This record gives sequence, C-alpha cells and structure tokens, in this order.
Amino acid sequence: MILGKTEKQRYQKHIFLSEIGEKGQEKLKNAKILVVGAGGLGCPVLLYLVAAGIGYIGIVDGDKVDLSNLQRQVIYEIDDIGFPKAEVAKKHLLNLNNEIEISAFDEFLNTDNAAQIIDNYDIVVDCTDNFTVRYLINDHCVRQEKPFVYGAIHKFEGQVSVFNYKDGDGNLGPTYRCLFPIKPSDLEIPNCAEVGVLGILPGTIGLYQANEVIKIILGIGKVLSGQLLIVDLLENIQQKVKIKRSANAEASIFPEENIKDSNQIMDSITATALAKKIAEGDKFTILDIRQPWENDLCQLPNSILLPLNELPEKYKDIPQNHPILVYCHHGMRSAAAIQYLQQKGFDNLINLEGGIEEWAAAIDLGMKRY
Repeated sequence: MILGKTEKQRYQKHIFLSEIGEKGQEKLKNAKILVVGAGGLGCPVLLYLVAAGIGYIGIVDGDKVDLSNLQRQVIYEIDDIGFPKAEVAKKHLLNLNNEIEISAFDEFLNTDNAAQIIDNYDIVVDCTDNFTVRYLINDHCVRQEKPFVYGAIHKFEGQVSVFNYKDGDGNLGPTYRCLFPIKPSDLEIPNCAEVGVLGILPGTIGLYQANEVIKIILGIGKVLSGQLLIVDLLENIQQKVKIKRSANAEASIFPEENIKDSNQIMDSITATALAKKIAEGDKFTILDIRQPWENDLCQLPNSILLPLNELPEKYKDIPQNHPILVYCHHGMRSAAAIQYLQQKGFDNLINLEGGIEEWAAAIDLGMKRY
C-alpha cells in the first residue's frame, strides 16, 4: 500500500532520510510485527513502532495493569489499573496513531495458540520475562523461518539480539538456543517482580529492540544478528558477545518433545562452604560456563572455561574424576547447565550459590566484580 497525504506529512522526517525515503516508509506501513509482552520492554517497543508507522501490530499479553507497573510501563495510567494490558495498550496506541491496525490478544502465548498467532506476522519481538515463552517464540520462529528480536533485563543490565535472521546472502544467523541451549526452570531465574529493576532500563533496551525491527524491515544498517549486546546502565558499559549458529540449530528446537525432564535434586554450595572445603583439601572439577569476556575479568582458581552455548558440543570433554562444581555470574546459568548435564547422565554436580559474584563478595574481596 502507498502512503496517503496525511501519512506523508506524519512521517516526513523519516521520508527526508535517504536511507528510508517514501519507499522505505511504505515498507514500514506494510510490515506486520508481533510484540509478545506489553510490560516494561513492550511499552517502549510499541510506542516507537506505532509512532514509526508500522502498519500492522499484534499485542499478546494476558496480564492486567497493576500500580507497580507504572514505574516503568509508560503506556499505562492510573485509571488503567485492573484492566487488560493488551486492550488498554491498543486504546492508547491508536490515540497516538490511528492510521495503523492493532490486534490485541488478551491471553498469554502458549503451546496451544503460538503457531496460529505467530503465523500472521513477519517479525516477533520478545518482550517477556518468561523463559518458557521465550523458548516457545524461538522454536516457532525457527519453524516458520521468521526473525525474532530478543530483549531481556535484570536489575541495571539488559541484553538485546536478533535471532534466526536471514541476511541478504541468504545466510541464517544463530537462534536463541544457540546461545542458551537449555531452558532453566522459572524458579531458577528471578524476574523483575522478585529482584527489582531500574525503571529506565526497559525503556533503553526496548528502544534498541524497536531500532532492530526498523532496520530489519528496511534492510539498512548492521542488524544485531550473531551478536549479543549487553548494556549496563549503572556503570555505563556496553559490550558485544559473538554468537555462532549451531550445526544442529534446526534439530534442537522443541527438545521437550524428545527429552524427559530431569527429576534429580540439584545440589548447591555457598561460597563460604566451598572455600572451607577447598582449604580442607577437597578436590573439585571447577567448571565456568560464562562467556570468555567474563572469564577474562575474573575466575575461580583452576577452573575450566566451557561457555553454556558450547555445552552440547563439548560436554563429553568434562573430567568426571572429582565432584563437578559449576558456576556462572549469579548462579542462574550454572543451574541450567547442571540440568542439561543431568540429562546427559552426569551426577555429582554442584551449583555455586550466587555465582562468582558471591565468591567475590564473601571470599576474595580483591576480585574484580562486574
């Protein structure tokens, strides 16, 4: 569809850009974008995609507006408390731009509705804080050959990437499972409702996500495919971690169909207890499943670096002659690694509670923290 007279006036600042122009704005008008989650990340994503003129937007969220949302979920107002987020967001967004179409799904994305909903859109934007839903988005996008724009937040730190993106040469980028092959349980990964989050953080990360959507649609700039952007607002640090597409990227989707959940109990140890055992002469195989750049900053003595995303290819190389202590930054990724290793027949696995952050705080006070 071509632009109307009022649309040309509305989007004139886009049209003035040589990288966009009228043809580019028409691409935005004809794009169909699904935003899963209308919370802290979803609000800035929706506001800026609507303002940019994305012609068809779907909003999936089965939650209702709560007073505690207003600290960061900037679409909503006090009078919206108690009403469905998807419907309320649609109402406010159409007041911002009534020349687009918005579909509100007052439900949570699940295995029953995911395929049908995702099928109607070109790009999926992950704005959830639920790992089950995130893996569900990934797997359906892989099956349907759609890119999805990932965002995640924790306290003062956020992450952004684009998964399953096909570049101009037809090469597919990595999937979410290439970075995090094993889904942790929701109990192991605290969300912002449990640990808190700086209200500005989801706004910042959400804008990055919206920016990636625009670039994908227009085919301009360098898309964050094969790279994980990490933003720390507390220290004003930005870093990029490279991600490679796994050889079995397609085969790894929906692994729950073929792998039974492990019912084994996960052993854990505090930093203080671990230090005592090491001082008493206890031997451990110490496995660091963080990224190389994290290991460069700090590490436990005599640890073996095996990033979580490389675990499926290299787990057979892990020595098993001693109990295996697994650690990461805060103890969350290591719990996911232990779940995976248990499914591969490993036992005598121990998770370091609080990760290397707790070790630095309680044992090695001179260790660099991040």
